[in-house]
Amino acid sequence: MLRIATIGTSPITENFIEVLNANDRAAFVGAQSRDAERAHAFTQEHGGKHGYSSVEELAADPSIDAVYIGSPNACHAPQALALINAGKHMLVEKSFCSNRREAQEVFDAAERANVVALEAMRPLHDPAYYQFKDALEQIGRIRRATIRFGKYSSRYDDILAHRHTNIFDCNMASGGLMDMGVYSVEPMIDLLGTPEAIAFAPIFIDAQAQDITHGPIDAAGTIMCTYPGAVATLHYSKFTQDFSPVQIEGERGTITLDSISMPSYMRIDMMGVAVRVAARTRASSGSTEEMDLPQTDNSMCYELADFIHAVEQTQAGTPAFEATCGAHGTVAHFRDLTLATMDVMDRARAQAGIVFPADRTGTQA
Repeated sequence: MLRIATIGTSPITENFIEVLNANDRAAFVGAQSRDAERAHAFTQEHGGKHGYSSVEELAADPSIDAVYIGSPNACHAPQALALINAGKHMLVEKSFCSNRREAQEVFDAAERANVVALEAMRPLHDPAYYQFKDALEQIGRIRRATIRFGKYSSRYDDILAHRHTNIFDCNMASGGLMDMGVYSVEPMIDLLGTPEAIAFAPIFIDAQAQDITHGPIDAAGTIMCTYPGAVATLHYSKFTQDFSPVQIEGERGTITLDSISMPSYMRIDMMGVAVRVAARTRASSGSTEEMDLPQTDNSMCYELADFIHAVEQTQAGTPAFEATCGAHGTVAHFRDLTLATMDVMDRARAQAGIVFPADRTGTQA
C-alpha cells in the first residue's frame, strides 16, 4: 500500500484524491497547506489522517512514501527538491516546473536519490490517447497536425474585476501556455518529436492588469512548429471556448480527435485513388471509420496507476528511472518528454517576453 500525501488544496487536488481513495494500492495520508486549519479541515474532509502546515513537516513524516504536488508552478521545484532530500517519490502536476533548467535540476536530484519523479500529464497515461496514437500508422507520413485546447477559465473573471489570481501571475509561473498550452505541446512532442523551429503568437492579458499579473502574461496563443517535411500548429486559450477538433493529416488519410486532454471519439478518413473527372480531381474508394474511445469519469486514475506501478518497481529494486509506467514507457521516457516540453515553452516565452522569477535566478531548495 503506497501512502500518499498532497501539497495543495485546489480543485485539481480534490480530483486527484478522488481517484487515490478509489485505488486499492494506495492510501491518502493528508494534505499540506500554508494555512494549518485549512490543511487539517481538507484532510479530514477527504478521509486523511494528518494535515501539514509546511512542506518540511510533510517531508519529515516517515509514514509518507510519496507526494502529489498540486501547488502553483513556481513552487514545484523547491518543494520537489525538499521531498527528494527526504526520499519521497513524487507526482508533479503540469507544468512540471517554471522552466527546463528547474526541471532538469529536479530530475537529476531524483535520479541520484533513486526516487520516482513523474509529471501528472493526464493524456499521456490515458488508454484512449494510445488508441489514437496507434492508429496514426494507418495514415502514412504525417504532414500537418493541428492540436488545440481552449476552455474559458473562471479565473479570468478575477482579472476582469482586477482581482489577483495565481492562474495569471508571472510570479507563480502561470498563464495560458503553462496551464493550458502544455496540453498541446507535450502530446505534439510525443507524436512528432522536438520541432526544428517555433514561432509563437500569444494574446496577452491587457497591460492595465500588469500590477496584479506582475508582468506581461498570456491568456491564449498559437505556436507554429516546423519539422522536416511537416508542420504542426498548437492552439490554446483560457479566455475563450474552443470547439474545434484535433486533426492529424497524413499522406494516406486524416485522423480527427474530439479532444486532446480527454479524448472520447476518433474518426479515421482514409483517402482513395485520385481520379480526374472533367476539370475536377477527387478521391474515390476512400473509407471512413468512426469509433468511441475508452472513457472514465476521472482520467487522473491512469496517471496515478502508472505512478504507483513505477514506485512499486523501484521499491522492489529497479532503478527509479528504469521503472516502467504501465505499458507506456519508463520514467526516463516521460522525463525526456517533460524536458523537451519545457524547452519548447521556454523558447516560446522568450520570443514573447514572458519572464518568470526562476528565469532570472537559480532554484532554492
